[in-house]
Amino acid sequence: MSGRDARSQATLDAVKRMEDGLAAGENDMTRYFHGDFLWRGNQGCGTKRGVEEFRRNWQLPLRAAFTDRDYRTEHFMADGDWAACWGHIEATHSGTFMGIPATGKRVRIPYMDFWRVEDGRIADNPVSVDFAAVCAQLGRDVFDGHGWEAFDEGRATPSEPE
Repeated sequence: MSGRDARSQATLDAVKRMEDGLAAGENDMTRYFHGDFLWRGNQGCGTKRGVEEFRRNWQLPLRAAFTDRDYRTEHFMADGDWAACWGHIEATHSGTFMGIPATGKRVRIPYMDFWRVEDGRIADNPVSVDFAAVCAQLGRDVFDGHGWEAFDEGRATPSEPE
């Protein structure tokens, strides 16, 4: 195995250990993340600086809103110190989410995750979680009928440049 391949595999192994810990409901994530790591989410998800902020402002609210979580990563890839994946979480909406009271509905939470691993632990974690899709499953259209799916479904005509 080349040096690059070995580094990529070590990165992927570190990420998979962390994902296994999340799926198992572990509370102490310090063995997976640097204490000052940066978690950067898309709009609606926020930015978390450090393990405690990640736990308080992401991990616990997600657990409060969605129970019976089943993490389904569809594909992993790694390149040196970086790894990425996409997949979804299947979960039950059991608590308030984005102001929507618990519905008991089973939802699909799509995500894409990117990680930079340093010294065997995650130092940087840009993510994209499709909260708009989750809201739609719960009956709230955050695009108020103006999402571009309307073009795909023939309900609206797309604009074109002049």
